Amino acid sequence: MLAAGIQARSAVLSTIELSPIWHPSPNFGERRDGLTPSLIVIHYTAMGSAQAALERLCDPKAEVSAHYLIGNDGTLWQMVREEDRAWHAGAGEWDGKNDINSRSIGIELDNTGLHPFSEPQMTTLETLLPRIMNTWSILASGVIGHSDMAPDRKSDPGPHFDWQRLERQALARPRGSDIASASPSPGEFRAAARRAGFTAPVEDTQLLAAVRLRFRPWAKGPLETADLNALTQPNTTT
Repeated sequence: MLAAGIQARSAVLSTIELSPIWHPSPNFGERRDGLTPSLIVIHYTAMGSAQAALERLCDPKAEVSAHYLIGNDGTLWQMVREEDRAWHAGAGEWDGKNDINSRSIGIELDNTGLHPFSEPQMTTLETLLPRIMNTWSILASGVIGHSDMAPDRKSDPGPHFDWQRLERQALARPRGSDIASASPSPGEFRAAARRAGFTAPVEDTQLLAAVRLRFRPWAKGPLETADLNALTQPNTTT
């Protein structure tokens, strides 16, 4: 059941037909232990152009790749088949599970991390996500940022990425609302974060920064009630 005000995914699917440009990368392998995708990890490239990112993601010396790259103008490239294991996530953990590369599909967005994501780029992403989610039965809660699963190493897709835009279309886990506690303790916050999937073993400050990057990128200072609120939501199927 969708939360109030969230549109059905099919409404997004009907707007654009995607035809990814196939640009194969040699940097991939088989998914391990018979795993299939249950997560989608969103990144930014932190490079000067989509072409520069494409070259790096297909360079055997770099030993990095992703399944998809979306340019600032909305152009979509595919470098690795969804069935295969791309090398995009690195070390980290989500919802108590590691080897995120074997469990996920990686999407790189052409962005330095210093400015908002363009409308054409977001439109392509909003069209690609439902297709992947429907193919692999991935829930909205399985769409995460690189910083969610590696808070001690990564900050992408960063503070300018519009997670709420995805949430309104059931393409990402919705943020929570009011809770009973008015003054959360670090332990209470960590427990709520773990229930939401933030299980990577990091310090309290790193955990708080990761949760804020996802739900409250404007927030500063010590832990506050709104940080815990963001992690607490009613029971849904998303």
